[in-house]
Amino acid sequence: MKPPERLKDWWQGRRWHDDRGDTSIQMAIIFPFVLLATVAVIQASLWYYARQIALTAAREGASAARAYQASPANGAAQARDVLGRTAGDSLSGYSVVASSDGQRVRVQVTGTALSMIPGVSGLHVSQSASGPVERWTPGE
Repeated sequence: MKPPERLKDWWQGRRWHDDRGDTSIQMAIIFPFVLLATVAVIQASLWYYARQIALTAAREGASAARAYQASPANGAAQARDVLGRTAGDSLSGYSVVASSDGQRVRVQVTGTALSMIPGVSGLHVSQSASGPVERWTPGE
């Protein structure tokens, strides 16, 4: 049996009116999560980039400090030079510590990654590199 035309018109009209605004409500609920995920991905990328800058500076510093008759101070100066050229705002408040025990040299770079969230300090970054000190040994 077919429903009366009046009932059919009422049901279709009613259903159409009940769905109005559903998309707006769904977007109001979902959009903050999309924004939060976007900011989290950007923040993670900034932290990773700052880590790579610190690691590059530490490696360059360790390479300079390992050289024949070089000192840990040479490595620290090289690391600071690399940071001065590459860090910009991506790695702030950085410090460089270089040390040696006579056999190995170690350069550590620490700093803070840029933060996307206002009022929140960035994530701490610490990277180090080490290697054996180059020295001359007589041939056999």
